[in-house]
Order: sequence, then C-alpha cells, then structure tokens
Amino acid sequence: MISQDRRQIVQNTPNPIVSTRDVAHYSRAQFFQFDTEQGKIADYHRQRNLLVGEDFIVSLLKGLEHEVGEAAGWLCYQIGFEWGKQDAVLFQAWFAEFYNLTLETSNLAFAMETWWWPYTVQGWGTWSPNLENRASGFFYVDLFDSAVAKTLGYMGKPVCHLYAGLLAGFFSVAFKQDLCSTEIQCYAMGNDFCRFLVGSADRIQAAEFWIASGAKATEIAERFDAGEIAAEPELKIETEVI
Repeated sequence: MISQDRRQIVQNTPNPIVSTRDVAHYSRAQFFQFDTEQGKIADYHRQRNLLVGEDFIVSLLKGLEHEVGEAAGWLCYQIGFEWGKQDAVLFQAWFAEFYNLTLETSNLAFAMETWWWPYTVQGWGTWSPNLENRASGFFYVDLFDSAVAKTLGYMGKPVCHLYAGLLAGFFSVAFKQDLCSTEIQCYAMGNDFCRFLVGSADRIQAAEFWIASGAKATEIAERFDAGEIAAEPELKIETEVI
C-alpha cells in the first residue's frame, strides 16, 4: 500500500492539445465509416458497430427473462459493468491519442463529456452528470432518451440495468475504487428522464432499500443530505508516485 505522504494528487496540470476542430467528430457522417463491400461499420475509434432496432432490444431483454427469470436485471447490470470497465481502458487510450490528455491531467467535466458523446452518436441517449457530491463519495447521473426505457415504454419500475452497470464499471476504473450504481428514477416509471446514483455498495444498497419502500429520487437525496448515510472518502482522480 502506498502511504499518504507518497501519494500525489494531480491538480489538473494543463497539457497542450491539438486543435479541437481536428478531433471534434460529432456528426454521424464523420463518426461512422461504412464498408459496404464487407458489410461492416466501424466508428472513429476503430471499434466495430452494429445497427439494431427496437425489436432487438426487446428480444434481448425478453430472452434473458425467459432464461434466468428475475435475475435478468442483475445479469444486464453485470454485462454493463464489464462493458464499462473495458471501455474505460479504451477511452483512456484514445483520449491520450487524440487530445494528449489523461484523466489525471484533464478537467474532469471535459473528460466525462468526451467519454460519453460517442454513446450519444450511437443512439444511447444524452446525459448530465452531477458531480457536486463527490466530496461525500457519491454522485448522480441524469440520462435522457435511454434506448432501453424508450423502447420498453411504461413498466412501472426501473429497467436501465445495463446503463447502471456501464456507469459503475467505468467509474470504478476512473476513480480506482469499487463503485456500484443503481437507477433511482426511470423514464419507464413515468419520469421525464432516468437518474442514476453512483457510489459505494453500502450507499447503493440503502438507496435500493428505500426505493423498494416507495421512496422517490428527491427523497433519497434528502436523506443523504440529512446524513442518514455517513459521508465516505472523496472520489478523486489520483496518480500514485512510487
């Protein structure tokens, strides 16, 4: 273990980057490369993509429910978690390649927006992370136009387990901590957008217990603000100097 006096907290040291016009490829025409002869679609980061419709999402989720029953949500979360961890590694590679930046040397908000916008182009929706509570060891992420929730429509319960796992996996790697995530409000419950909580396993378990008891996202936030769950170590992007 590295002692505290040997740990260096990087204060977002600025690095020179190339012109943003050279790396801003937000349009679908620039982000995707279509190989009509091979029938393949690659994205700007050389990852293979598939085009699927709503029927694919419904069939996937229904198929999992048929095979594993109520564990389908947990399985989707685990799939998302592994996806998020792997994507965190890939992101850090292309973030350094295109921007000459790392999570340690960049502005965190800029890094998070840079990570997520390919998902928006791919049809996974837009997001708005709220990092205000990081000093207490947790934060919220709002998701708009969830591909899962929009497809399933009103279900009366959270359905975006894949997204929850994706966020937990990515931020576990980014913050070098074991983090979990849960959806505390969902478009499929009649809300205007989905909201996720990212934090420790104990905090997530408490939130899920309150949700099962009928608590709303605002009530959960109020209980956290009231200190019903003790503050935990701040979530920081750190580098360790050996």
